[in-house]
Amino acid sequence: MARVRLSVAERREALLRAAIEQIGARGVAAVRIADVASALGVSNALVLYHFSTKEKLMAAAFAYAAEGDLAHLRKLLGRRTTALRRLRSAVRWYAPTGQAKGWRLWIEGWAVALRESTLREVTQDLDEQWKAALAEVISEGVAAGEFACPDPSGTALRLTALLDGLAVQLTSYAGAVPTSRAQEWVDDALARELGLDRETLIS
Repeated sequence: MARVRLSVAERREALLRAAIEQIGARGVAAVRIADVASALGVSNALVLYHFSTKEKLMAAAFAYAAEGDLAHLRKLLGRRTTALRRLRSAVRWYAPTGQAKGWRLWIEGWAVALRESTLREVTQDLDEQWKAALAEVISEGVAAGEFACPDPSGTALRLTALLDGLAVQLTSYAGAVPTSRAQEWVDDALARELGLDRETLIS
């Protein structure tokens, strides 16, 4: 049976998906070009043709995975409902107690980004996009009179810092924090930041 010839875009996407799988199995530091090539039954040279170094492949794979979560975040924030409902659903989805699946990848990326400038630039850009998206809907809620928040950008930073920290605890140390307790902390922080009582937030 003849092999299907993939377009350049399709081949790149297949390589990125394979790289993400290998990161999940081995960790960023341990993944080799040969591991990604072997997973698809292609040569090392083909991988290097599309991504000239391992560092560029890892950065591209990380961006590919994280941008999928970003797209979902923007979908939640773009719904036709109140700013509070949009923000609440986005924070609960983004939280490590929610449905976002990219936490292990983020943690891997943060660790390697301390030493690799290529990945550091990618992670910083994606992190800024997360915060900007949250700050925007917070500003919309303030303008609509739904809640009070004098510093939407600061609130977005504090909320994501809390969520990121909880993600490390829940992902790295199973059982360190009960997920129900983590969700309570997230709800409490969101209510406090928005100047709402908790009952209003969760109703």
